[in-house]
Amino acid sequence: MSENESNGTTYKKKLVERRDEARVVRKIVLIAFIITLLLISGLIGGGYLYIKSALEPVDPTNKKEVNVTIPIGSSPTTIAKILEKNKIVKNAKVFRYYTKFKNESGFQAGEYKLNQAMTFDQIIESLKSGVIAKEVVFKITIPEGKQLDQIATIIAEKTGLKSKDIVVKLDDKSYIEELMTLYPNVLTEDILHEDIKHPLEGYLFPATYPFYKKDPTIEEVIEVMLSQTEKIIEKYQAEIGGNELVNSPHKLLTMASLIEEEATAKTDRENISSVFYNRIEKGMPLQTDPTVLYALGEHKDRVLYEHLEVNSPYNTYKIQGLPPGPIANAGEMSISAALHPAETDYLYFLAASNGQVFYSKTLEEHNVNKAKYITNED
Repeated sequence: MSENESNGTTYKKKLVERRDEARVVRKIVLIAFIITLLLISGLIGGGYLYIKSALEPVDPTNKKEVNVTIPIGSSPTTIAKILEKNKIVKNAKVFRYYTKFKNESGFQAGEYKLNQAMTFDQIIESLKSGVIAKEVVFKITIPEGKQLDQIATIIAEKTGLKSKDIVVKLDDKSYIEELMTLYPNVLTEDILHEDIKHPLEGYLFPATYPFYKKDPTIEEVIEVMLSQTEKIIEKYQAEIGGNELVNSPHKLLTMASLIEEEATAKTDRENISSVFYNRIEKGMPLQTDPTVLYALGEHKDRVLYEHLEVNSPYNTYKIQGLPPGPIANAGEMSISAALHPAETDYLYFLAASNGQVFYSKTLEEHNVNKAKYITNED
């Protein structure tokens, strides 16, 4: 065989091999495309069937009445979670999106008798009816700046429950995890951090809460308060996302609690907030006395130098930035101030016994104010 014939034969072999390879590649691509198409179709079909199922009654044949309590101040998200928890709807998110799509609102607090055979529209109409209009049996007033132990005492005095039992319940991890599913936009994994003293510290909103029966359970009392916290936080949700320092509900409530504990009747909370922001920006510790008292776990008329040495993640004389969690509950004024600090150069402040607060930009100015307004009071 001549050299030219040999080269021609080799070329033909390679050409055949390339054609075979191309044919195999096309088959692989075609098979991969078909599989991908089937997967996408399956996902779309599965998603459609899932949503279609979630929109239907839980059990069209079961008309057994279920008592469902909607606490005062409950947000639509909370209501949806309560309905799912009581197995009145299959999926809380689907119910919530349905009410949004239909622009439904005006849900009323109260005790409702619902069943698993009800459609979404029937449930919505029931919740809007305001069928419960009972007289208030008693009220619980939770002031601003109260710590969880103090709130437990207030609840105990009004309900006959034991404050010790209330605190145990509020620290119970399984109950906390249950609440986290009910209030996912407020209660996050932050509250389970190992340094947190009480998971719900700072989360029981200060307000006056009416109750319509004589002996509510601990759960009913607590969930009314958490619903109010959720309602307040939702108002500031967009601003939280745009804030570098308090970019989560947990950090917001933590900062707000410091402001609340430092505030007096005559205090400009926005100025106090500005001091905290300015100190954090400069890498300075916050050095706020209420965190020392919280770390000590006891009230003192004066914080002494020896107290500042307490070894605690809450002691802002020793740590940088915010403590691991709130040290008390905060009212809406302090929550707003935590998001809207005044524009100042202040790095220090102190409060005189008459409630007046003095701000300063330097340590020298602060020491002068301390000598003038604090030392002279001793």
